[in-house]
Amino acid sequence: MVEPTSKATEVFAAPLRLSLISTADASSAYPVALGTRGRGVRAPAAKGWAGVYADLFKARLTFLVLLTTLVGFYVGFRGPVDYVLLLHTLLGTAMVASGASALNQLWERKYDAKMRRTQDRPLPSGRLQPGTVLAVGVSLALLGLIYLGLWVNPATCLLGAGSLLAYLFIYTPLKRVTWLNTAVGAVPGALPPLMGWAAARGSWSDAGWVLFAIQALWQVPHFLAIAWMYRDEYARAGFQMLPVIDPAGERTSRQAVLFTVGLLPVSLCPFLFHLAGGIYLAGAVALGVAFIWCAVQFSRSRTIPRARQLFYLSLLYLPVLFGLMAMDKIKLT
Repeated sequence: MVEPTSKATEVFAAPLRLSLISTADASSAYPVALGTRGRGVRAPAAKGWAGVYADLFKARLTFLVLLTTLVGFYVGFRGPVDYVLLLHTLLGTAMVASGASALNQLWERKYDAKMRRTQDRPLPSGRLQPGTVLAVGVSLALLGLIYLGLWVNPATCLLGAGSLLAYLFIYTPLKRVTWLNTAVGAVPGALPPLMGWAAARGSWSDAGWVLFAIQALWQVPHFLAIAWMYRDEYARAGFQMLPVIDPAGERTSRQAVLFTVGLLPVSLCPFLFHLAGGIYLAGAVALGVAFIWCAVQFSRSRTIPRARQLFYLSLLYLPVLFGLMAMDKIKLT
């Protein structure tokens, strides 16, 4: 027997409102001043320590990680939610994600200095020194993994370690080697909801991997839209993104359409696995069709406005889909 839950709205209302803020580094709008030869040069801006470390930890991206971890935990938990365990899960995940972001910026500091949208990060701007970032990043990442292992469970700790290692030592160096880095990067990027599921259940299961698959497929069109908007900057920094080696955009737009089309049936699986009910199903179909439509429009007119439209729809898609899943969760009895 199954019955829908009724208390998820209060839990997820605030995070869903906040999630409409851009979660991608590339979407940040920075003040620029006109420089020589028409190139934008970032105007210097004073920042307090809180702002500097928020940039170092990629606060908006970390917020998305925590939101999807929260949904994975809530949907996966049987019976009344253990909020203490949830707090431990989010705290440990936040430390791992923040440490990974800091170490990623340490690795890419020379390349960040070549792109206008990343020149103001703590290392290229000189607000923090490499030794400080190394110490902070390693400490947070290790403490987060230890915390997850001790206060959550080994399965969640193992997933966190896998995500950290794949992000830093596979995805990050591949960005300068092959355009396939986007697909590779989708793997560690999609592990947070599975981590939440593992924290709630103590192990991995087919239903938990569905959440992983949704986020992995979502990431590709989301990032392709970003890469298309900033392809000149990526080229300047030497990153081998698909739009850099595909100036006409045919392959880029085709990939965007294929992944949004593939995402639609996968997004229906939570209904088929009896994780969520009919409200979620209707929302998933509507969101999926809208996502496909934006990708098709981008394929027809490969312009910055169309890429931006696809990007903004992707920002709306994931939190709304996961929010519907949580609010229409089916409780196993």
